[in-house]
Amino acid sequence: MNVNNLSSLDDKTFKQFVELIYDRAGISLGPHKRALVSSRLGKRMRKLGITHYSDYYDYIRDDPGNNELVELLDAISTNVTHFYREPRHFEVLSQIIKRWEGQGQSSFRIWCAAASTGEEPYTLAITLSESLQSIWDAKILATDISQNVLKIAKNGRYEQERIDKIPRQMLTRYFQRYKDKDEVIYQVKDSLKRMITFTWLNLSSPPFPMRGPLDVVFCRNVMIYFDNDVRRRLLQEIYRLLKPGGYLMVGHSESLSGMLSNFKSVEPSVYVKTAGK
Repeated sequence: MNVNNLSSLDDKTFKQFVELIYDRAGISLGPHKRALVSSRLGKRMRKLGITHYSDYYDYIRDDPGNNELVELLDAISTNVTHFYREPRHFEVLSQIIKRWEGQGQSSFRIWCAAASTGEEPYTLAITLSESLQSIWDAKILATDISQNVLKIAKNGRYEQERIDKIPRQMLTRYFQRYKDKDEVIYQVKDSLKRMITFTWLNLSSPPFPMRGPLDVVFCRNVMIYFDNDVRRRLLQEIYRLLKPGGYLMVGHSESLSGMLSNFKSVEPSVYVKTAGK
């Protein structure tokens, strides 16, 4: 069997994969994503020795443990991230945290809804550590649908080029530098790791097991993959989990017009749950 020569992805099978991915992850894939789907599924098929897309679909459908479904969703998910991405959000977070601490708050709960390989939740942890006078009880829940990226995030090991956005003094304070063979590696220190709980979560399937109330939710650059129905359900669940006066940060490129009526806009991509609602 020559797994380098895959069959073409026919209309019927493409539709089956689109429906499966939407049903299990809420990711909406239009016809223009066909080449992407074909390419990413092809990598899994080659690894498994499968040459026909319809056979791969049957393989996923017949897998009682859903292990290959997890691999499929990992392959489809796009994980583009870096430290201090969209930095204005972390400036706003710092201002909010300092204000709340000044008002006597000593417990802080933040949810990073799309943790990817960990850069965002670790940036959140650095921001909390730098903003608070004394960290009594600060916790971050970091979730993602991809088990593979969560493993990377938990390890907290980053190559030289991955940490170039981190200010030098923060890098020294929160990372341990060492060499692995000829490569320079930066390892997140335990002081940050202890603040974060990494766990799997499917954002398309609320209600979620968290009890809340949460102070701040970062749900950035993930809703662009959802249709309006999935976005609306997710936003309703975030609203439920946030405390009155809690904040929601979304990606600057995400258009959520008409779906945030229960939130008040503070500035572009920053919203607050109106107190008392």
